[in-house]
This record gives sequence, structure tokens and C-alpha cells, in this order.
Amino acid sequence: MQLDQLKHLILETLDDMKARDIQVMDVRGKTAVTDYMILASGTSDRHVKAIAETIAFRAKEAGETPLGTEGLAEGEWALVDLNGVVVHVMLPKVRDFYSLERLWSAPTPVAAPSLASVSA
Repeated sequence: MQLDQLKHLILETLDDMKARDIQVMDVRGKTAVTDYMILASGTSDRHVKAIAETIAFRAKEAGETPLGTEGLAEGEWALVDLNGVVVHVMLPKVRDFYSLERLWSAPTPVAAPSLASVSA
């Protein structure tokens, strides 16, 4: 399955499951772990778990077996790793606390110039 098809499947599932505040983040060049992160909020711990489980199930049905899932027991923050796309589904209070959008949208640091070039 192509990456765009996988993103579409995930976004369609999030919409079907009534996830809130859906955001797609392109993190290519910022991490070697994945190309995209998709964040969404659920209204309760059961909702968070149901969303994550449904994403994993539908991806597997489409031939994309998740590399892993985390947080399904607790339901405050669930993660589904689909290799090229990592999906985070959180309760709003958890999402506000960790603020992944702010973390991953931070400017990419560049190397500091050497002291010799600064003083020249």
C-alpha cells in the first residue's frame, strides 16, 4: 500500500470513528522513525481505544500490519505504528499536556558557526 493510500485509510477511519482535532504532520527530515504523524483526540478512554483498535484492524485488513500498538490498556494515549505513519490518539487533556504538535513543528536546529568564523 502506498503511503498516500495509508494516510487516506487512517483519515477516513478517524472520520468514521468521530475523532476530533485531526492533524497530519510531515516529519520527514526531522526523524528517521516515520514520515508522517497523525494526531487525533478521543472523547473518553474507551473512545481513544476504539479509534486506535479500529485503525490497526482496518490497516491489517488492507495488508498493512502495524509494527506495534501502545497504550490500548490505559486509553489516555494510544499509538499505532504503521511504519510510514504513526498515529497518536489522545484524550484532550493528555494532548494539551504533551503538545506534540508544538514539539514536532519546532524549527530544525542548524549547526552553530565556529568561534573563528564569528569573530572574523
